[in-house]
Amino acid sequence: MKFYVEDKVLDIGVKIVFAAVYDIDNHAVSDEWRSYREVKLKELLEEYRNIDVHSDPVLEGFNILHDKSGVKRRKNVPASENLIKLLVKHEGMPLINQAVDIYNIISIESKLALGAHDMDKTDGNVTLRFTNGSEKFWPIGQAEPVISNAHEYSYCDDANEVLCRLEIRQVEKTKVTEEARNIFYIVQGNDQTSDELLHETAKKIVEQTTGYCGGTGEIIIPKVITVTEEKK
Repeated sequence: MKFYVEDKVLDIGVKIVFAAVYDIDNHAVSDEWRSYREVKLKELLEEYRNIDVHSDPVLEGFNILHDKSGVKRRKNVPASENLIKLLVKHEGMPLINQAVDIYNIISIESKLALGAHDMDKTDGNVTLRFTNGSEKFWPIGQAEPVISNAHEYSYCDDANEVLCRLEIRQVEKTKVTEEARNIFYIVQGNDQTSDELLHETAKKIVEQTTGYCGGTGEIIIPKVITVTEEKK
């Protein structure tokens, strides 16, 4: 599997690296992780309890990306902002499975937009590009697929299916369940996030996931392509 990003997406301020972990065991949740997450969530709750998300440059940076893509703010809350709001509202986070929980907490901590996808359910390669309105899109939790909106930066596979719309909505096709063994992660920032932060966050995802779930991992820098350039 290879990873690509169109230069026009980078031009609006999107920053992106990927991470991947292989041969993990995602069936159990270790006592060590439960203890760590309890302490970490309490720390993050205190940090964000009174946050003004629109005054935070990193969180607002994702809204600015949406503005540049013609996406309305009200119905399209950036992923990390949404997680922080859920944490503050409920004073905790639901534990879906260990791999998902790990990246959700790292997303809250870093304020970056993170996502995880089952590599074994992905068709071919992954490209971050602007949609043209022909792509299949089946959001998690929705009864059936729909056609994508045009001119939204999205992560798509070679079957012309959206795997993640913007950085806010992932899909049924590649959602990470307890059965997932090979996962790739989206690590996305904006003009207000440094390249160093993206790489440090990707490294943390690999270290924590392999530390608690086993396996091996790597950080992946996508190849930059133009719309007309053939992928190699």
